[in-house]
Amino acid sequence: MAPADAPSLRVLAGLATAVAVVAALYFARDVLVPIMLAVLLSFILVPLVGLLQRLRAGRVPSVLLAVLVALGVIGGLGTMIGSQLAGLARDAPRYAQTVQKKVELARSSTLGRLPQLLGGLSSQFEAAAPDAEAPAKAVPAVPGSVAREPVPVVITEEASPWEIAASVLEPILAPLETTVIVLVVAVFILLQREDLRDRLIRLFGSSDLHRTTTAMDDAAARLSRYFLTQLALNTAFGVVIGIGLSLIGVPSPVLWGILAALMRFIPYIGAFIAGLPPLLLAAAVDPGWSMALWTIGLFVVAEPFMGYIVEPLVYGHSTGLSPVSVIVAAIFWTWLWGPIGLILSTPLTLCLVVLGRHVHRLEFLDVMLGDRPALTPPESFYQRMLAGDPDEVFDQAELLLQERSLSSYYDEVALRGLQIAAADAARGALAPAQIAKMRDSVTALVGDLGSHADAPQGQAAAETDTLPPSLAEQDLPAAPPPADGAVPLLPAEWTAPGAVLCVAGRGPLDEAAANMLAQLLEKHGLGAQTLPHEAVSRNRIDALDRGTVKMICISYLDLVGTPEHLRALLLRLRRRFRGVPILVGLWPASDPVFTSGKARALISADHYTRSLREAVELCLAEAGRGAPEAGPATAQGYQSAHG
Repeated sequence: MAPADAPSLRVLAGLATAVAVVAALYFARDVLVPIMLAVLLSFILVPLVGLLQRLRAGRVPSVLLAVLVALGVIGGLGTMIGSQLAGLARDAPRYAQTVQKKVELARSSTLGRLPQLLGGLSSQFEAAAPDAEAPAKAVPAVPGSVAREPVPVVITEEASPWEIAASVLEPILAPLETTVIVLVVAVFILLQREDLRDRLIRLFGSSDLHRTTTAMDDAAARLSRYFLTQLALNTAFGVVIGIGLSLIGVPSPVLWGILAALMRFIPYIGAFIAGLPPLLLAAAVDPGWSMALWTIGLFVVAEPFMGYIVEPLVYGHSTGLSPVSVIVAAIFWTWLWGPIGLILSTPLTLCLVVLGRHVHRLEFLDVMLGDRPALTPPESFYQRMLAGDPDEVFDQAELLLQERSLSSYYDEVALRGLQIAAADAARGALAPAQIAKMRDSVTALVGDLGSHADAPQGQAAAETDTLPPSLAEQDLPAAPPPADGAVPLLPAEWTAPGAVLCVAGRGPLDEAAANMLAQLLEKHGLGAQTLPHEAVSRNRIDALDRGTVKMICISYLDLVGTPEHLRALLLRLRRRFRGVPILVGLWPASDPVFTSGKARALISADHYTRSLREAVELCLAEAGRGAPEAGPATAQGYQSAHG
């Protein structure tokens, strides 16, 4: 094995760039926060601008009208929030009295009795000790004996009118300034979005304009649709909360509905954080506890209904982010940009994931933050087997076999995983103990999957779409179309045990592939037997029985270099089993036997195959040559339907 490489200059440069980017995001937050808000606002307003342009309103009028609509919505929300807060401030003394009464009631019923109990205990202790020394009586102080401290005099200057105005207007002008900057930047983004797109294409993918343009258009459409949908769902959630609180009787329901809609941009906990203020207000308004309980019930029912029923129906199976990345992103953006960063954490992280899926140099973002599996099913198969966790491999197989046939799983997942293992074994990365353990685990897995049928799947075209969510985006080829008719009628000699010999190649894991082929052949009615490579060696091949053998299938996972040893194996088999057809299964499609006609001529096998499914069909075709003509289907018909 090659020694571990030291960190390259490219890796160190990437790490330094990441540190510089994080530092820039932190120190330039006053500039970047308005820009990011403007970008997100432009994504939301793009559909409205497009609608106005289709109505022949023109580019500039459409953009200005859309921004005015956004400004009107923001101004209306600000006005409602201000009026609601003014009403709460006016009624605050009454709410404080209710809270004080509840606190006094709680103290009198629980903690208020504690001083009485302690006083009774102390009196009992004093009665039990009459001879104890009486405490000395305190000597009253003479009123005139204590000197009074002088009162310090502080001279303050009267604030000027400009200072008073600045202290009053500063909390108002800061949000107004940010709002103006956001709207102005959004206007220019909407007006120049094609020019900005061209500049991004120049930066990230000018060498492949078609692919880059398609990727960026798809990413922009997805982001715009996601942000608009999220805004609509959060607005609907706020409306439901506002109406519910109004029916319950909580004051200022509009304020709490707006707060719930805004806080729901915070993943997982935002809605429940938004529920704390109305809950405390309900406890302050109602002398009892019924209003508070109804408020708790409203949030407990509304948030799971929206998160687990409505959103999956609207978004699909997932928004594209893993749960862990959502939490980590919320912490990271809150540290960088404060409360605004917490609200923007999910949209910003989704933007990074979309960039990672379309820009090769940023693919690590999709791997780290996205919800797609980081390993393909074959890689996951090999990793789980290497880690000694066959139970998880079996769970993955059960998940895939819900929509695919057993031969499809073996061809597209198990064999490809074994190919990775065979390559690692060839370069010395696997110890003999690991290889033996993996071989035993695969044999056990094949035995556990023996109860699954290998019926051809009828959803060939839609099979990839119907995969489970965690595996649907892996590029697994679809199964071939089903055969017309029932299982072919086979001659009795082909159904006898050992009719088809599945011979393992010289590789350490070839026997596992031979076991898979033997299992599939038995499921299709053929009698099969697995032979290790040692059983067909020069010293032991003569001990094999020739009477029942009708076909021989040789399995190779990795045939490196020239295939002289395979040719020698075929010569031995032909001398021992004269007239028996021989099939060679070389599962890597790029093997020299398939790419070189000279190598095929040198080996001179009867059949070559790239998949277990094709090997089963060729065996059935050989068996069908002697099958009866009557019956619902023949082996030739089975082969033609699959080929």
